[in-house]
Amino acid sequence: MCEDAKITTMPRKRKKKVFSAAKIVREMARERVGSPKPSQLVKAKTTKAEKHKPTLGKLLHED
Repeated sequence: MCEDAKITTMPRKRKKKVFSAAKIVREMARERVGSPKPSQLVKAKTTKAEKHKPTLGKLLHED
C-alpha cells in the first residue's frame, strides 16, 4: 500500500443548539430568585415489613 492511499476523515460539524424556551425561563428565574436548594437524600428503611403472617407452625416453633 502507498502512504498516499491512507483514508483521512473530515472532522464532524458541531450540532446546532436547538432553542429551548424552558432553559431561558429557568435562567431568568435563577437570576431573580437564586438557584434552588440542593436536594436531600431520603434515608432508606432499615427493616422491611413482613409480607405474610407467620404460620401456626412458626409461632409454635418460636416458643
